[in-house]
Amino acid sequence: MLVLFSLVLAVGAAAQSISPSVQHAKRHSLPAGWSRVRRHSPDAVLPLRFGLAQPNADMKSLEALLNDVSHPDSPNYGNHWSAGRVAKHFAPTTESVNTVVSWISDSGVARERVRVSKTKGWVMVNATVAEAEALLNTEYHVYAHDSGKEHVACDAYHLPAHIVPHVEVVTPTIDFNAILRRSASPTGTHIRVGEPGFGTVNPVMKSKISSIFHQLDDCDKQITPACLRALYNFVYPLPLAASRNSYAIVEYTPQAYLGSDLDMWFANFSSDLVGARPVLKAVDGGVVQTDSKGFNFNGESNLDLEYAMGLVGKHQPVTLYQVGDLQMGASFNNLLDALDGEFCSFEGGDDEENDGIYPDPDPAGYQGALRCKDCGTIKPANVISTSYGYNEADLSPAYTARQCAEYAKLGLLGVTVVYSSGDNGVAGNSALCLNPDGTQTRGGKIFNPSFPSTCPFITSIGATQVNPNATVFQPESACQQVIFSGGGFSNYFGIPDYQKGAVEGYIKAHLTPSPYPAGVYNTSGTSRAYPDISANGANYVVAVDGTFALVYGTSASAPVVGAMLTMVNDARLAIGKKPVGFINPMIYSPAFQGAFNDITTGTNPGCGTPGFNATKGYDPVTGLGTPNFAKLLALWLLK
Repeated sequence: MLVLFSLVLAVGAAAQSISPSVQHAKRHSLPAGWSRVRRHSPDAVLPLRFGLAQPNADMKSLEALLNDVSHPDSPNYGNHWSAGRVAKHFAPTTESVNTVVSWISDSGVARERVRVSKTKGWVMVNATVAEAEALLNTEYHVYAHDSGKEHVACDAYHLPAHIVPHVEVVTPTIDFNAILRRSASPTGTHIRVGEPGFGTVNPVMKSKISSIFHQLDDCDKQITPACLRALYNFVYPLPLAASRNSYAIVEYTPQAYLGSDLDMWFANFSSDLVGARPVLKAVDGGVVQTDSKGFNFNGESNLDLEYAMGLVGKHQPVTLYQVGDLQMGASFNNLLDALDGEFCSFEGGDDEENDGIYPDPDPAGYQGALRCKDCGTIKPANVISTSYGYNEADLSPAYTARQCAEYAKLGLLGVTVVYSSGDNGVAGNSALCLNPDGTQTRGGKIFNPSFPSTCPFITSIGATQVNPNATVFQPESACQQVIFSGGGFSNYFGIPDYQKGAVEGYIKAHLTPSPYPAGVYNTSGTSRAYPDISANGANYVVAVDGTFALVYGTSASAPVVGAMLTMVNDARLAIGKKPVGFINPMIYSPAFQGAFNDITTGTNPGCGTPGFNATKGYDPVTGLGTPNFAKLLALWLLK
């Protein structure tokens, strides 16, 4: 994927190479569980990579492009882009490539060592630590995690002033995407997105159950597909366009479903699905492993697939994106690479410290194509549901912005991406909160937003519950059993136009003045709020390892919403329309105000506070409310 670049020196390049050094990025604290242990060896080799600035990829430009194909008032609504148009529109300039390569070469690195990605957006040189430190005016250290994983990073780095406009991010530098690299420890301990209990959203099992209730009067005790259909008016006949429609669930190895559990659940709730399995699309050696079992390994995938498949029925195939091999694991970027080959090279997607680089050096690991992994090997499904997420503070603003831009590109292609909003209210994963110095601890007092939920170009899904002793015919509240609906305000991303009216109304009515001291959350009123909408996240009946259990989490909410949107797409495709694509501009529009069940009670506690409150209209607990499928379907068929 990488090719040697024949350098064409620009006039004045030599003079520019001695321009003043400017700090490009700095990390203010270490993520939880990491500590610095030693200076890195000066002769060690780093895969130094410079992600070039992308034209048209700032948040406002991306929002404008998405609005053009997603806003109900746009004459181009539904006219989604081709992959080629997306790639061409965001391609970096030749000037950026020439300037960066010239600077590296003029700094003493032989030109033949400098390589550029095929689309000329990613400049790479395998530099010694001493060379990298000289180029970036920094110091590299080795950091160790409590698990034994090691990571190489610096606290800050600098670039010449004339280089700054051309470079978006440099890796490896300050980011700790807490996954992937095999540990240098003798035991080979390593951490992955799918690793049980580490850093991502995880469903919670409250108890095992010996009997299943099938009456709607019992939905406050057990949630089943019948409860969900009654709650959200989710009735849809036989799909008419299943062969042209697609719905994908994302899982990260070692999380994996058990076929026997699927059949156990299907036998009770969707008997015609017994024996059915999701269509496996393995990404970078993804495997549905069966060696490690238990709720921590099977709970997430079983939950997602049982309800996704059960709600759309046997005639609508569900695809499983199983990401990462057992040895190296994977990150969100590995999936994005597979969905869009261009992300591998020009969007800064492959970070050799943060993302899986293949072939895996482990003999048992995935031996896919060098550097580019499974790039562009999967056509994105119309709807993609993911029940994983980081704390926004785990990653740098530049890293999250780069990834958020890729979700915008998927939206331009007509893909709907939904993410669970988190299960700890205003706290982050593992109930971590922020401290004034940027660290994350359970004793912190500052709200800790979730990513990618704070990305303006995905749809974030919160959680509700059927209240104790209530029925499905009575209003739900924000989930306050076992888990709390993740929600709040981003510290990285500005508020998108589609959300301004709704959020400003909530702030004026309920956060003016703020009930919390200054600094507890982003009170600017100009930041992205989440979630966007919600669905039930309490008391799900799930088959796990041969028994039924009650499971809680926004991990359940996201695939349920994804199933409803998939059926909306079926109806649209059947009458010659296109998939709904990025739905946020539409669902926040006045026309859709009556299409959601407004949730007006409950809060999302965390960080030693009650969090925010659910109330009439939008709120950063349950968003716009829960879907009324029949109303949504009717409105989308008109557009």
